[in-house]
Amino acid sequence: MTADDTRAARLMLPALAFAGIVVSLMQTLVVPLVHTLPTILGTSASTASWVVTSTLLAAAVVTPISGRLGDMIGKRRMILVSMGFLVVGSVVCALSSTVVPVIIGRALQGAATGAIPLGISILRDEVPKEKVASAISVMSSTMGVGGAVGLPLAAWTAQNYSWHALFWAAAVLGSLVAVAIVVAVPESTVRRPGRFDVPGAVGLAAALVLLLLTLTQGSGWGWTSPLTLGIGSASLVLFVLWGLAELRTPEPLVDLRVSASRTVLLTNTASILVGFAMYAMALTVPQLLQAPPETGYGLGQSMVTAGLVMAPGGIVMMLLSPVSARITGRHGPRITLMVGTLVIAAGYLLGAIAMQELWQLTLVSTVIGAGIGIAYAAMPALIMGAVPLHETGAANGLNSLMRLVGTSLAAAVMTIVLTGNTKPLGPVDVPTEGAFLATFLIGGGAALVALLIACFIPGRSPASTDEVDDTLEPSAAH
Repeated sequence: MTADDTRAARLMLPALAFAGIVVSLMQTLVVPLVHTLPTILGTSASTASWVVTSTLLAAAVVTPISGRLGDMIGKRRMILVSMGFLVVGSVVCALSSTVVPVIIGRALQGAATGAIPLGISILRDEVPKEKVASAISVMSSTMGVGGAVGLPLAAWTAQNYSWHALFWAAAVLGSLVAVAIVVAVPESTVRRPGRFDVPGAVGLAAALVLLLLTLTQGSGWGWTSPLTLGIGSASLVLFVLWGLAELRTPEPLVDLRVSASRTVLLTNTASILVGFAMYAMALTVPQLLQAPPETGYGLGQSMVTAGLVMAPGGIVMMLLSPVSARITGRHGPRITLMVGTLVIAAGYLLGAIAMQELWQLTLVSTVIGAGIGIAYAAMPALIMGAVPLHETGAANGLNSLMRLVGTSLAAAVMTIVLTGNTKPLGPVDVPTEGAFLATFLIGGGAALVALLIACFIPGRSPASTDEVDDTLEPSAAH
């Protein structure tokens, strides 16, 4: 290895982590603008909600597709394509003042989400085995770090500058990521050449769009309305038909036989619940912090302060990466996942009994963030220890998709709880204290169910994980 190669290897993890932070930041970029979007874009509240929904839909559709394409044509190449989407989408939003271009731009930003699982797969392909666990822990933590740290920064920028500045900043960050990837990240040599499953991609995209439309728009349409029930039912039918077709396809977008293995299936199920727990906190704690003091329980804080309360949780995710790697190294990723879900549940229990002071909610969000960081670090390790080396891009993409489904489900459930239990305060209705308590109990319950599921994931020692990798590597060359 030349001196340049050695220098590039040292920079690979920081470059990929930078990419993960920037991509995850896109999820919270417009949160400070949510209540003002109808005014600044000259549209209705329901239409403006698509500025958020379009990002989620694009992320869900593109992530598994980019994972498969990464396995086929190169993971580094697909990360650069993802950054291209992010930069173009950001510029479109920065140059626009009407709702349709902003929705399109936000969808392009969401399409960059696949960079995170692709980065995890590159680390498995290129990093020495003794450093894989710690590298994956750092990369996994970026999913929370970008969102948590980005929220107060986005709020501060929105308060002090034009909202367009948020998108110009995103375009600059995306460009810097692309340069860092070109300079520091080698292209993975692990490939799976073949024909791309276009029908499978179209079928999965259609089913996901209908599912996420049901979850994100159901509260507005009415959960028992014909539109909601019809779209939800159509989604289920499409998923069944897509699954049957994938089982008969020689080179499927998602290898359902591999995905149905006990380890992968249970890990993906737990991922939905951990994603649920993460987003439940992100939705509930800021609302409680910003609720008017006249309610008797609200703290009346600004969006910037609410973001600062959430930020330590994201920082702790990164700081705990070595701890996650150490637990995985000694006891295996299953135990790491169990520890993470237990910490999340403890954080929610703490929130249920201590949500009256600013420092209490800071502690709650930090504990939950710590648990999420530990759990997130375990999931890619579990997935990659159970799938062939040449399937890691697609498998990690599917796992990331499951987390997105969990966040969408959390948004739907928390909306039902918080809007279904309100009391009048002047001209508006606000969630009751009991509603906030219920959200903490639901979030903790999701973490406990994830813990229970993790108990049934087959255990694997670090040594046997290496043996699996060794047996898979020859097949990856074919």
